[in-house]
Amino acid sequence: MALTRKGLKIGSGNATKKLDELKKAILASRDAAASSSNQPISNEKETSKIKRQTAAIEKQTGMVRYFSREVLNAAKYLNDLGVGEIDIGIILGTGLGKLSEQIEDPIIVPYKNIPNFPLSTVEFHAGEIFYGRLFGKMVLAFKGRFHLYEGYNFLQITFPIRLLDALGTKTVIISNAAGAINLKFQKGSLMIINDHINLQGGSPLAVKGIEKLGERFVDMSNPYSASLIEKSLTVAKNLGITLFQGVYVAVVGPQLETAAEYRFLRIIGSDAVGMSTVPEVIVARQLKMEVLAFSVITDMCNPDNLEPIDINDILATAKIGEEKLSVILAELFRLI
Repeated sequence: MALTRKGLKIGSGNATKKLDELKKAILASRDAAASSSNQPISNEKETSKIKRQTAAIEKQTGMVRYFSREVLNAAKYLNDLGVGEIDIGIILGTGLGKLSEQIEDPIIVPYKNIPNFPLSTVEFHAGEIFYGRLFGKMVLAFKGRFHLYEGYNFLQITFPIRLLDALGTKTVIISNAAGAINLKFQKGSLMIINDHINLQGGSPLAVKGIEKLGERFVDMSNPYSASLIEKSLTVAKNLGITLFQGVYVAVVGPQLETAAEYRFLRIIGSDAVGMSTVPEVIVARQLKMEVLAFSVITDMCNPDNLEPIDINDILATAKIGEEKLSVILAELFRLI
């Protein structure tokens, strides 16, 4: 979807129109609340209960409305900086930031400059947006993501996905560093995610008023694009790169798992474990985006031979996997 520097086009209107609609909705809800408060209530206890319930609902729905404005304001800010049409959005995980350095003539925007945008608190997540041409496609890449273990809520964690949607993006590629539950994998290898298990104890859709951001009951029978998976596998085969398929399980972290937990994760059918990705995928599917996701295998989670984790080793291994991923994406982008 083409964008102009004078206004961000979203659906059939623009960012300013959307902001006006949100303001009207807020005023309407306040009028409704005021009207209901004037109705006679026979029981003082019941009055107090209704007020508490109304306040709780208004707090959460108000939070969603406020969040909607934050996303639209951030999108307009990027539009004004020259961010235009986006073919593919990219979320870069731990140790995978060098891919952004291949973007041609990029517009680089630090997260701290974007209105209301969260800040990455993980020291090896740069916290920058890169916009430009990568392998022939216009991309917006997020160099650094957000996690539950940083203290962020699900709305904040998935802000980049909603921002991509506001900018008209329909395809998103997500990468992460993960530990191998499936011991057939090797350190430095790649796994394309074909399904996931959510063990993060919540959902980015479990918020009052979420229907203002998209449908509530999102189908997850096919969260990852079968077409993009097939093309990726074909590209990898032609390049002679081993590309595993598997199930990614998302946990909260930041602590690593115990041997008993690794055994449990194997029993429930996971192939790799990490602390991200799933919330972003859920929201992307709510927004009808095509999703492709890769895990770079950085460590082996063998409960019978468990070794202490070395973060420097994980980062070094991620770079090995990143080189392979870059080669695959260079060919894949020609096909999508």
